[in-house]
Amino acid sequence: MRPLTHPSIEHISVEGILHALSDPVRAAIYVRLANSNCAAGCSDFLSIGDRDIPKSTLSVHFKALREAGLVRSERHGVEVRNTSRHEEIEQRFPGLLKAILQAHEIQTAGRSAKKAKAPARSKRS
Repeated sequence: MRPLTHPSIEHISVEGILHALSDPVRAAIYVRLANSNCAAGCSDFLSIGDRDIPKSTLSVHFKALREAGLVRSERHGVEVRNTSRHEEIEQRFPGLLKAILQAHEIQTAGRSAKKAKAPARSKRS
């Protein structure tokens, strides 16, 4: 089994963070991890919002988050536990993740409000 590698804090870049969080699923995963006080397994994210995410797809998303330096992943038997590196990144780029998390929250709230206002579609027989 290959070891999981993580960039040092000096090698984490704004561009890498923005690229990793440009995908809505990865952004949702990161928001949940950043707001959590404990490590989470990949299987905790099999459902994001109203979407089911296959395990293989989750692996790709967590790899992108790990390579960007946003999460730390550790193997525990067959499971991988993930934690946010929020505090480390906050020291390197003060305010960056806070702004991104706030923007994500505003965007998500806007989408939810839009869905609630949308008229129900009628089913044709």
